[in-house]
Parts: sequence; structure tokens; C-alpha cells
Amino acid sequence: MRIGQLVNIGFSCIVITAALIHIFNQINWWVYVVLFSIWLVCVLLGSWFIRLNYFFKSLHSKPNHTEQQVAITFDDGPHSKFTQDVLKLLKTHSAKATFFLIGKHIEENPNVVASIIKEGHTIGNHTYSHSTTFGFFSKTRVKKELEKTNALLREQTGKNIQLFRPAFGVTNPNIAHAVKALNLTAIGWNQRSLDTTSLSEDAIFKRITKNLKPGDVILLHDTSEKSLAVLERLLLFLKTKDLKSVTVNQLFQIKAYA
Repeated sequence: MRIGQLVNIGFSCIVITAALIHIFNQINWWVYVVLFSIWLVCVLLGSWFIRLNYFFKSLHSKPNHTEQQVAITFDDGPHSKFTQDVLKLLKTHSAKATFFLIGKHIEENPNVVASIIKEGHTIGNHTYSHSTTFGFFSKTRVKKELEKTNALLREQTGKNIQLFRPAFGVTNPNIAHAVKALNLTAIGWNQRSLDTTSLSEDAIFKRITKNLKPGDVILLHDTSEKSLAVLERLLLFLKTKDLKSVTVNQLFQIKAYA
């Protein structure tokens, strides 16, 4: 049973108990406010932290993994310049990665998508628009976004995509509905680099490598010089630790394509 289900069941029990107490003892109104606030916080945390698996299950890491493997993943591409530079670095270090691609960028850079596939990396769906309001889309609109991106990738690569990462890692019932309807496997992370923030290259590198261990999934973006510099340092670091970067489907032993 997922954490979200447990929280909802627990909240329901609390409400029922409180209602019974209210009937017999006239419990104060502020208790209901506190209970509602707790529930609301749980829902908000579940929406913004994909690792909680609140609305649907995602794969974030492989604890106690017995092989010396981690999975480097990239969001928000394909980028006309930086993705190609990322591919060169990965090839130099004999590393494989997973690229979660945005539909509108796929349309702009079809040759880059072809290069990703040619180099033996895995691709996944990262919505079509990557809108800042993605978390407020209706069920129908979310499903259309994912279908449109999958259709683009199928047209360009001949592959039926099964891996999905929501924009910003946001989850909610509407996204859960689309994931289930399209039979997608959601992929999260447990090592978030924050490489799109104002953090320095050194701070980002330290953040990733401080507690890095086999089975971890690393989130990067193939969209900037800073991320590229961090990647180069990370790949050198992995070699010193005898760690190998593999695709998420290899790490979790799942299918990337139907």
C-alpha cells in the first residue's frame, strides 16, 4: 500500500473518530481545522515530492543494489547544442543515460533525438509543453500532452515509449489517471542536482556526490554549460568510485519501450 493511501485512510479514521467524539462530547471546532490542515499539508507534499509515491508509484532508486551502477538522467531536452555535447561526454566515458524529452523540443531538434538513440541511450516522455501550470491541467489535457509526445517519438524513432517523468516532478490524480491509461512507468530520482538553480558548479557537484551510492538515480538537465561542466566532473568521479552509469531501464530491469 502506498504512503498516500495510508495517509488518506488514516485521515478518514481520524475524521470519523472526531465526528463521533463531537456527537458525544461537543468537540471544539478548531480540532477540525487542525485535522483539515494536516490533510492539506499531506496532499501538497505528495503533489510536489514525487518520491512520496502519494498519487502513483514511481521508481526513484534501487536500494541495496548489488552492482556498481547508477543511472544518470537528463530532463528538458533535446537541446540543439548542449544535448550533443552531453552525448560526446557520455561516449568518451563509455557511459549510458536516460533522456526525458519535451515534445516541442523534439519537433525542433529531431536530429538530436536520432543521435541519442544511435548512441544507445534511452528516451522517455517529459510532457509536450512542460508548462509551469502542468500541475493544474485536466485529465484530458494531461493525457493529450503525453500522447502527443509519444506519437512524435514513435514517428521519429519507431519506438513506443513507456517511461515518463512529469514536468517538475509534480504529481496529482489527473496525472495519475494519464499514467495508468497509457500504461506508462513513472521515473523519479533520489539525487536531485538542482543544476537549473543559482547554485554554483561546485555546490551542485558536491550535492550529487556527497552520498552517492549504487542504485541511485541522478537528475540533471542537458540545457546549460553549467550542467555540462558538472556532468564531466561527475563522470570522472564515477570512475574513481568504480561506478558505472547505465540507463534506468537497465538499472531497474524494466522495459523502456512497448
